Amino acid sequence: MAFDEELDVRKPKPALKPLDDMSVDELQALIGEHESEIARIRAAIAKKEAHRAAAASFFKLPG
Repeated sequence: MAFDEELDVRKPKPALKPLDDMSVDELQALIGEHESEIARIRAAIAKKEAHRAAAASFFKLPG
């Protein structure tokens, strides 16, 4: 197997829950869970971007 093919292995997406079977309270709770996860992901992105910017600034050579 080629190296590139090994890197392309991804987790299968979980099956989506049928929303028709959920109550309004359950749907609102689900939204809250997803909003929390989105906030966590955005924080991780911001942290990675800050690290990248710091590294770029550190390794920049004077012109």
